[in-house]
Amino acid sequence: MRELELKYGCNPNQKPAKVFVDSGELPFEVLNGRPGYINLLDALNGWQLVRELREATGLPAAASFKHVSPAGAAVGVPLDDVLRKIYFAEGELSPIATAYVRARGADRMSSYGDFAILSDECDESTADYLKHEVSDGVIAPSYTDRALEILKSKRKGGYLVLKVDKDFEPPAVEHKQVFGVTFEQNRNDMKISADCLSDIPTANKNFTDAAKRDLLIALITLKYTQSNSVCYAKGGQAIGIGAGQQSRVHCTRLAGSKADFWFLRQSPQVLNLPFKSDVKRPDRDNAIDVYIGAESEDILSDWQRVFTVKPEKFTDELKRDWLKNLKGVALASDAFFPFGDNIERAHKSGVEFIAQTGGSIRDDNVIETCDKYGIVMAMTHIRLFHH
Repeated sequence: MRELELKYGCNPNQKPAKVFVDSGELPFEVLNGRPGYINLLDALNGWQLVRELREATGLPAAASFKHVSPAGAAVGVPLDDVLRKIYFAEGELSPIATAYVRARGADRMSSYGDFAILSDECDESTADYLKHEVSDGVIAPSYTDRALEILKSKRKGGYLVLKVDKDFEPPAVEHKQVFGVTFEQNRNDMKISADCLSDIPTANKNFTDAAKRDLLIALITLKYTQSNSVCYAKGGQAIGIGAGQQSRVHCTRLAGSKADFWFLRQSPQVLNLPFKSDVKRPDRDNAIDVYIGAESEDILSDWQRVFTVKPEKFTDELKRDWLKNLKGVALASDAFFPFGDNIERAHKSGVEFIAQTGGSIRDDNVIETCDKYGIVMAMTHIRLFHH
């Protein structure tokens, strides 16, 4: 198939809409459902991300995409009991299922209604997890018969299932139209590997193997995230992504607040929230987000709706005490840090390892701030803007 008609473009009034290739065939096949414009933007950007993660780490990889940026990305590192609980992960999980559970769990509020991206074959374990989540579709290189059966039953039979050609390589030159003007550039085929972490100007030069893995995850995630962007990662997954901000420190703050929320969800105050048994996952996610945030009175004043008893307030002091336990976090930036204030904010969220482009006239200030906290920082000399 060289051309595919879509439901509509970015918005329902943008009709007709289609995707096509000038030669050859489309690099994907629709196995179920009817794709939309944004579905395919998410699917094709996400597929490139997980394919590169798979190649860079040697582990099954997954991403949860929303509006052309990842809400989460991860590799198949086993889950502990706490993460299983906050990610609603029950039973046996395959490596690819584990990768998606991690990707989905990074920021469950943002992942609501996501497009699931899988580097490896979608198996029954992954499909069964997806069955219980609010999601618009999935793309993978293949599906087991049972997985496909499960997915085709989702959303009253309308769940979008795409099979990607894992061997497809796009042309070296890509084009984009804006306001009737065609833009042309070479595709960003920059390979990200541990080699880009070799220039370490900080006093501390010791990257752990886990930190190198997490920095690769963060850097590759940023390659497919709307710029400006910053990503925090830990334990084989992104834990906070700040995308599309004009100011880099705002990216760092946004991603840092998401990383903090990820860790606060693991606190005893949240793990022991007395939810009613009939409260669904999205309602739990929303309640937890409000409970942790600055407007917690909104949920505490209406606690009967989701809780069996009124929870105690999660005070700022209790939050600060718990966040002191967040350590070993890796952070990557898609361009250089212009000021040390980014490092100050990153330090508050347990960052001990950093990869950033370098080349600012204030590199000395950034390095000095890292040294103040014993942070290891590599200058990658790679910029990863994506638009």
